[in-house]
Amino acid sequence: MKLSIRPDAVLVQAVIAGALSFAHLHDLAQAAGQTGWKAWAYPVSVDLLLVAAWRRLRAQRSRLAWCWFVVALVASLGANIATAGFLDMNHPPALLRLGVAGWPALAFLGGTLLAHQHADHTADPASVAEPEPRPVVAVHRPETPEPAPEITEPEPAAALPKASAPSVPPALIDHARKVATDHRARTGTEIDAATLRARLGLPEDLALAIVTQLA
Repeated sequence: MKLSIRPDAVLVQAVIAGALSFAHLHDLAQAAGQTGWKAWAYPVSVDLLLVAAWRRLRAQRSRLAWCWFVVALVASLGANIATAGFLDMNHPPALLRLGVAGWPALAFLGGTLLAHQHADHTADPASVAEPEPRPVVAVHRPETPEPAPEITEPEPAAALPKASAPSVPPALIDHARKVATDHRARTGTEIDAATLRARLGLPEDLALAIVTQLA
């Protein structure tokens, strides 16, 4: 099986640009006093921060990713411009030495923030479950209202027959007449049923019947 290798112009250009930027960053770090392996670690740190910010931008367009991408790009472009003859590499300014010396801490901060930033995933409208429709309860309403039940009034109870007046013995009437005469003589008024009942100890209905006959 033969593998066909086709050269990609973009890939070749990226390799050349990366190699030149790496070399310029190394030369700048070495001129700023970073010798030995430190001069090689400086361009690696800049390129890694640039790649991390670019990957974050592809996943999420955030201000934090843009900020660190610009910081790494400025460091890379600054090294390219500085080594092109615009800076005396034998006598670099103190500000450049300070920036190169403080770059590791700055790059570590940027890489940590980019690595621990949570990407906001927008929910796909198609994946959002639609709420289940509520069941429709049909209410049956009759067209014509049902007639209200008739309220029948109770028939009045039959009138109870009046109790017949009790029969009074003639002897009791005579005795009651004497009591009534004595009461009239003493008080000047006719005796009533309550008084006759109290004098003779009679029931109320019997006393009333006697008073009626004496009238």
